[in-house]
Amino acid sequence: MPTCGNCHNTWSWKQTLKKTTTLDPAMSCPYCGEKQYQTQKSKTKISFLTLIVLLPLLLQIFFDIPGAVLFSLFPILSIIVIVLLPSFIEVSSREEQKNFFEDKQNN
Repeated sequence: MPTCGNCHNTWSWKQTLKKTTTLDPAMSCPYCGEKQYQTQKSKTKISFLTLIVLLPLLLQIFFDIPGAVLFSLFPILSIIVIVLLPSFIEVSSREEQKNFFEDKQNN
């Protein structure tokens, strides 16, 4: 679970899920109220975690899976991802921006 960079309190699973389901990148700490931002490393982990939901489509390529089984895997995997999501989130007191052109500027 994420730990606030300001007050060092660990957020609960429910608090983390509630804070991450908004469109605002700044999440206020439920304990001290300071703005916290999800780290780039955390965002990368979350993107790979959400790809698990698409796993049945990959399995369909290699195995002949009946449609009913295939479509029943989507909600099951979605629930698993939602349950695991808060444990992969890390927050920081400052917002990190990924600079895709960083290497070209340094050369």
